[in-house]
Amino acid sequence: QVVKGPYILPRAGRLLPFPGAARRKMAVQISKKRKFVADGIFKAELNEFLTLILATRTQNVLGEKGRRIRELTAVVQKRFGFPEGSVELYAEKVATRGLCAIAQAESLRYKLLGGLAVRRACYGVLRFIMESGAKGCEVVVSGKLRGQRAKSMVLLRQGVLGIKVKIMLPWDPSGKIGPKKPLPDHVSIVEPKEEILPTTPISEQKGGKPEQPAMPQPVPTA
Repeated sequence: QVVKGPYILPRAGRLLPFPGAARRKMAVQISKKRKFVADGIFKAELNEFLTLILATRTQNVLGEKGRRIRELTAVVQKRFGFPEGSVELYAEKVATRGLCAIAQAESLRYKLLGGLAVRRACYGVLRFIMESGAKGCEVVVSGKLRGQRAKSMVLLRQGVLGIKVKIMLPWDPSGKIGPKKPLPDHVSIVEPKEEILPTTPISEQKGGKPEQPAMPQPVPTA
């Protein structure tokens, strides 16, 4: 006998049909994208698309009289099939170049391509980041560095290097440069208040009564 359908196996060893109420209560977690597809929403209309390009030198992104930014806009529209006029690109300058990990990774890349020693280039980037106000920094360069030899005896060129830059941003109450909330181990030292020194000397007697001011004596008259 062939039995079809969901079944459970109790301790007695006999197959029983799975209760429908319990099957309905089993919740399945799906993502929003799959939920929209399951509901029948396969397509969404895009009215406007805004992209901000953060760069240390915005003039290079804009180009002469805005020519390069228009070329980039046309390339994005053609690549993703957007209608003309629905995509806008803006170039914004990075507020603090020393606190941007992407900008410092690019700076380190150009230094290494220029032939600068790896250790010297990394220390230069690290010093610039810490002088910009960062709380911490980590620079990792992986690959066949200068001074290292390949496994085989054939002399190889330097090859591909991997660059990683991690920056710990400082605490900023405004939230522009770093996080708004300070770290739990942050210790703030409050400056003591200035003591106001008395202008006239004051004497005090411990354990005794304060001295009463002397009463003026009458002057005898002849």
